[in-house]
Amino acid sequence: MASLRKVIRELVYKPKNILDLIRLKSTIKNGHGPFNIIIGAHTTNYENWLPTNIESLNLLDKASFANLFGNKKASRFLAEHVFEHISYENAIVALKNCYQYLEKGGTVRIAVPDGFHPNPDYIDMVKPGGYGAGAHDHKLLYDYKKLSSAFEAAGFRPVLLEYYDEQHKFHYQDWDSAHGHVIRSRRYDKRFHEPIGYSSLIIDGIKD
Repeated sequence: MASLRKVIRELVYKPKNILDLIRLKSTIKNGHGPFNIIIGAHTTNYENWLPTNIESLNLLDKASFANLFGNKKASRFLAEHVFEHISYENAIVALKNCYQYLEKGGTVRIAVPDGFHPNPDYIDMVKPGGYGAGAHDHKLLYDYKKLSSAFEAAGFRPVLLEYYDEQHKFHYQDWDSAHGHVIRSRRYDKRFHEPIGYSSLIIDGIKD
């Protein structure tokens, strides 16, 4: 029965994934930009942004970028709560791939759980193996230093937007949602003002 369900899933979903990829490639090939790309979008869809998932853009595979973009380049990449699902070493690989297929002056906006968050309940929820949704697959817990270092290792200039420091003080720099909307943020997540104080570490990587 399990194998039958697997076959059915492949028959139902694989054609859709192929059609989505064909449409996405056509949009980029025949378009003139800017190309704003959501990484690991799942069902997220924003105006003026192109959603991708691993079937259409594998962060760790340079050939996947080449297949999608051809000779075009992205203007912006957005990854909300994606990079905590890959290792630090793979994060640098992914960012280097993004760097190569990003136009000069473009940005990669990353939001991940914040390892310097002062609430221990939050940390228990988002840490690798934590009790929060998806945390069983989390590979590491970033803080602003670690994520900034990953950006720098890939050639980016990091700009900190939202984060806690070592003294658990929250820092915020105003940012434009049109440049990458982050739901799990101070502005858009109502839990920020609740006891657990949910927030994300948010950093832009600039390709100078």
